[in-house]
Order: sequence, then structure tokens, then C-alpha cells
Amino acid sequence: MTGIELENEAVTLDRYVPLLGAEVEELRALAAPLKGRRVLMVNSTRLGGGVAEMLNRIVPLLGDLGLCPRWETMAGDREFFEVTKAFHNALQGAPVPLPAGAFDIFRAWTASNLARLDLDSEEVVIHDPQPAGLIGGRRQSAGHWTWRCHIDLSRPSAEVWQFLEPWISQYDASIFSSPEFAQRLPIPQYLFYPSIDPLSEKNRPLDPAFVQSVLERFEIDRRRPILTQISRFDRWKDPLGVVRAYRLVKRYFDCQLVLAGGGADDDPEGAAVLEQTRHEAAADPDIHVLELPASSPLEVNALQRASTVVLQKSLREGFGLTVAEALWKKRPVVASAVGGIPTQVIHKRTGLLAHSVEGTAYQVRYLLSHPEIAARLGEMGHEHVREQFLITGNVKRYLTLFLLQRKA
Repeated sequence: MTGIELENEAVTLDRYVPLLGAEVEELRALAAPLKGRRVLMVNSTRLGGGVAEMLNRIVPLLGDLGLCPRWETMAGDREFFEVTKAFHNALQGAPVPLPAGAFDIFRAWTASNLARLDLDSEEVVIHDPQPAGLIGGRRQSAGHWTWRCHIDLSRPSAEVWQFLEPWISQYDASIFSSPEFAQRLPIPQYLFYPSIDPLSEKNRPLDPAFVQSVLERFEIDRRRPILTQISRFDRWKDPLGVVRAYRLVKRYFDCQLVLAGGGADDDPEGAAVLEQTRHEAAADPDIHVLELPASSPLEVNALQRASTVVLQKSLREGFGLTVAEALWKKRPVVASAVGGIPTQVIHKRTGLLAHSVEGTAYQVRYLLSHPEIAARLGEMGHEHVREQFLITGNVKRYLTLFLLQRKA
């Protein structure tokens, strides 16, 4: 497992026993027939975004269970990642023009990575569109190949999907984050919820003094309500819409807004979105736009724990792990009713859903006016994440899939 950047503490199942009890032994029993089985995970980046975060925990846990996992990433230049970002936007339904020669650029970098990567494993899981074409280098009857799609594929661009679909159809199986994302494919399709690690630096309990020190560092006043959205600076996360919703709330409550996040190595649009967000917020000292490096999980954790209300005003969303993170911390969440978010935010039970800027502002105002309801939603959200969205559940799904494919 060389090259995987982990936190200081080893990622082992023993650490989860106090939290999950007998479930850990169930995972060991499930993994026993797979001991020594080679597993390869391939995505487009080790830094930034939920996929990298999950693989950073799943891969070592598979190793601790006796499998032999590897994690590789797709190499590419800026031109390639501009193409794959355009693919990402188009597959999520945006009417965006593709860069000139986009398909040829994608094919060329796929061929280059096929020449570079060792894809010989008994279980190969390819994550998202960027490395999807690697299936073209599969040797006949060489292992089981699964395509794991993390994005909202409910309304894909016909042009891009028709280009990718012949590759996707060559896989042995596909995995989606929501039933609404499934496509007409000649292969089995599975539902896997993304997940958070409750013991990671981003989610573990923090000393209140550290939380206060983070607020002081960023000049955030804990005496007034704090509205927070933690996300990459991405158009789909709609940071400008968050600012507009905050301004509507500000008419009634003396609150602050925190927009915090970073970029990803495979997202060339992030810098432009960050600059637009800063420009939109420049005139208001109560809006804190924080560009945080990937090495800031404790700061993200502290900001979420200090928040009065956490927002996720996405326009499209494959799942939105930041929602599960906030719910785990018992924070009341107001989020858009898109993609995989309603799986996490069950309206009026584990949080509140909205469909617009005005709706988001209304729901935030409601929670600020009814703190007892906000607290109850936070408690129920925490239990919902415990039952459905912890990393060990994701590992269990992968083990089950590998067992099914082993018997096929």
C-alpha cells in the first residue's frame, strides 16, 4: 500500500471495536474467504474530494482484513483534466461545450495510462469517468472489473454518455450512489452509499478549546449564529447561491457565513469559482471565505462542530459526504433536495430540504427560531449516519461484492 497518505494513526479495524462492537468481527468473518485476494482501486486524484477521502480509509481496512489492496491514480495534464471536468459537468446535466478534440484527448491519455499502470488484480474497481476507458486494456478473463460512479448521472449529456457507455458496458458490474443514477446497461448495477470514517481527523471528537482556537484564528464570533458550508469551490456546490441565502437570513438574524473548502488536483475550475466567491463576499466582514488545504481536516471538523446550521446548497450532487459529516456531529442541516442528499437528509426527520435560494433561507430562519427542533434533528441525523453511512458499512459492501464475483 505504498504511496497512500494516511493520518498518523494506523487505520485498523481494532480501532472501531469500541464504536461498532460485534460488527467488526462480522467483517472479519466475511473477509476470511477473500484472504490474499488482490484488489486494485483506480481514481483520478489522491487529494481533494470525497472519493480520495474514502479510498484513503477503505484501502488500508481491506489490507487489515487480509486482502492485498493497491491504489493507483490516473495521470494527465491540465488539458486532460479540463476535458474530464467538462465530462463531469455534462454527465450531471450542464449544457457545457466540450473542449476541442475532447474525445481524442481522452483516448490518448487512456492509452498513456494503460502503458503506465499495472492493472493485474483479481478485483479491479475503477472510480468515475476519468479512468473509465482503462477497461480497454483488460486481458481476456483477467479478474473482475467494476465501474464505481460517484456523480449524479440522472440526466447525463447524451453526447458524453454515448461516448463512455461502450466502455462502461464492458465492465462486469457497476455501482451507483442512488437508484436515480442507474442507466440502461447490460451489466449488473449495485447501490453503494458513500461513507465517512468516524475516527478520522475530520470526524473524531475534538477538545472544545481547540474548536475555539480555530474560530479565533479565522476571526469568527461564536456569540452569534454561524452558518457554514464546507465544500470544494465548485459551481455545482453553488457558493454564490449560499451567499444570497445568507443575505436573506441576515435581514432577520445577526449571523455569520463560513464558506470553507479547497480544490482537487483533477478540477481546473476551482480557482475561478473561489475568486468569484471572494468577489461576491468582499463587502461583508461577516462572510468568511476560507481556502483550506487538504491537510486541514481538524480545522474542517472544528468549523462543522462550531456551526449553528450547516448548509449544502448543491445544484447537483452525487452524494455529498459533507452532509454526513455534519449529521455525525449532530449539527442541524439544510440542504438541497438533489442527488444523494435526500438519502441522508430525510425532511423534517434528520434535517431540512430546500429547492431554491429563498427556500434555503426560509429553512435556516426556521431552525434559528426553533433551536429545540434543530437539536432534535441533529440527534436523529447522527443516528441515521451511524446506521447507514459509516466506512465499515462501505467495506462490508465491497467484501460482499467480491464474494459474489468470486463465486460467479
